[in-house]
Amino acid sequence: QVQLVESGGGLAQAGGSLRLSCVGSRRPFDANVMGWYRQGPGNERELVASIGSNGVIDYAESVKGRFAISRDSAKNTVSLQMNNLKPEDTAVYYCNEKVTIARIEGKVEFSYWGQGTQVTVSS
Repeated sequence: QVQLVESGGGLAQAGGSLRLSCVGSRRPFDANVMGWYRQGPGNERELVASIGSNGVIDYAESVKGRFAISRDSAKNTVSLQMNNLKPEDTAVYYCNEKVTIARIEGKVEFSYWGQGTQVTVSS
């Protein structure tokens, strides 16, 4: 069972900044997408930001212009710089890696998760 390792998070005041980091799996892949999801109290888990091995980046509308995702492909790590934090950003943040492996019989996909890290933003 592969579990990703997250670091960062914690407590910040509104307008402040935090940085999350995650070490991905060491599984060889043909393509992968690394991303951050979050789940606030009473809410479903939602995508915050993702970055593919092809460089494609996607952000949730609510974090555009405030959060920045980046990756180190050589180390297979992903980071999320969170600026101008708001109380509504309070949630447990989860790192995710989706791995695609091309096999003769077709593509096979795996999804790995971190244990989650708490981000709390006070007003």
